[in-house]
Amino acid sequence: MAVIQFIDGINENVIPSIKLTRSRDGSTGTATFRFNKPDIIKPEMQDKGDIKGMYLKDEEGELMTKDVNAKFINGRPQGIECIYIIKNPTEWDRFMRFMERYANSNNLSFTKA
Repeated sequence: MAVIQFIDGINENVIPSIKLTRSRDGSTGTATFRFNKPDIIKPEMQDKGDIKGMYLKDEEGELMTKDVNAKFINGRPQGIECIYIIKNPTEWDRFMRFMERYANSNNLSFTKA
């Protein structure tokens, strides 16, 4: 099963919108995750620990980014945006395997924009 976590051991249940970009030669890319009102920013989660990154976990292991930013409206957290940088074709393939598992775990589909 594939999951996303902001704090180790606590799965994020809110499904993000995910935008992928890829270089022309296909060797690098970025994945931008946008979470609208994720569980991790709810008041009852504040004593669970600090967000140190976004962790993408599956049976192969863990992918991680520290590029995590909260979005605020009127001083209240409303969302989280994370950027995962894909540096080479091997990382791209690994990321896509995670995304396939995550999509299957959450009944998601891929659409080209």
